[in-house]
Amino acid sequence: MGKLTVRAVTENDILALQKISKNTFLETFASEESASDIEQYVEESFSVASLSAQVANPGSRFFFSEIENEVVGYLKVNLDSEQTEQRLGQTVEMERLYVLSPYHGDNVGKLLFEKSVEIAKRHNAGSLWLGVWDGNERALGFYHKNGFVEFGKRNFKFGQVEAVNLLMKLKLC
Repeated sequence: MGKLTVRAVTENDILALQKISKNTFLETFASEESASDIEQYVEESFSVASLSAQVANPGSRFFFSEIENEVVGYLKVNLDSEQTEQRLGQTVEMERLYVLSPYHGDNVGKLLFEKSVEIAKRHNAGSLWLGVWDGNERALGFYHKNGFVEFGKRNFKFGQVEAVNLLMKLKLC
């Protein structure tokens, strides 16, 4: 494996962000949901317009993990009022951390996770938090291994299915 790096996503990276977003989402969830629900979600959530607006938002930060200039994973963190939960105090949200399946176990996720911790500490956050689908055993194992603990749940509707996200937090200080 070549050298693993992390860099900030810019507006010039929207098509690459769209590709990695779609690919990793499909790898993670396509076998769990109906094809029409997946297709609709992917087209809406990862459209060029949606991703461009998210990247331009000063309260969100995106990062790519690359191996020899090939994008193999990405991270999205939300600061302040951009977080999807507002009741959590001085925190930073790690909204997305996805790695292409051929790179699972190659420290790609760990490097992106460390970047989110760095951002949270720079932002003087007392904790880093996230929501993760309760059926994503691989992700749950990764987060538990890295010190996250569950502190709540929230329901979300995905197509015709009502699902549960576990809310997890990592205390930083």
